[in-house]
Amino acid sequence: MDIHRVYRALGTGFRRGRMRRFEREFRPTAQTRVLDVGGTRAAWDLVAAQPRVTLLNLDRAALAGRGRFTAVTASGLRLPHPDGAFDVAFCNSVIEHVGTRDEQAALARELSRVARGLWVQTPAHAFPIEPHLLTPLFHFLPRRWQRRLARNFTLWGWLTRPDSERAREMVDTIQLLGYREFAALFPDCEIRRERFLGWTKSYVAVRRSEGGRA
Repeated sequence: MDIHRVYRALGTGFRRGRMRRFEREFRPTAQTRVLDVGGTRAAWDLVAAQPRVTLLNLDRAALAGRGRFTAVTASGLRLPHPDGAFDVAFCNSVIEHVGTRDEQAALARELSRVARGLWVQTPAHAFPIEPHLLTPLFHFLPRRWQRRLARNFTLWGWLTRPDSERAREMVDTIQLLGYREFAALFPDCEIRRERFLGWTKSYVAVRRSEGGRA
């Protein structure tokens, strides 16, 4: 089974609800300028207003078939846009993949710089299921154990059958954030919690376009 089909099947309902909350918060119109860092067109097909979305991604394949979207191949750590170029910067499940804590801070600064409004989501470290490897409690293990076990003791490993190097790379490119760590990256935002069965599944940093707190 394709692991990406599993991700889509598990995440579709959460994504649809998240985009509805985004619409209620920012009330985008056809004139609203949105920068989606690390995203694809799929999320925006769920938004009725069809704002002016610029998709920024290092993966050219993720930008294929962009249609009405503007596509930019660049790093979120060095956005090629002037200050305040967008009404909203949108970033969904990306900041936990950019590298070290310093690199996460660099992405947060760039998002804050180029847009007046922010909507940044990331999985919560405290949630009992690791959302990328799809395995309960795995992310609480020491990282050296994760590297050794990811290939044969996670659902991701069973479905993708990676070699040892790929399994190690997967583990090392995930840096989940706790509430305090995430809030420190976005001090002028309200940090909201997405819940599943009472557990905090994700955090969302929200800053309204007018520059005040949401």
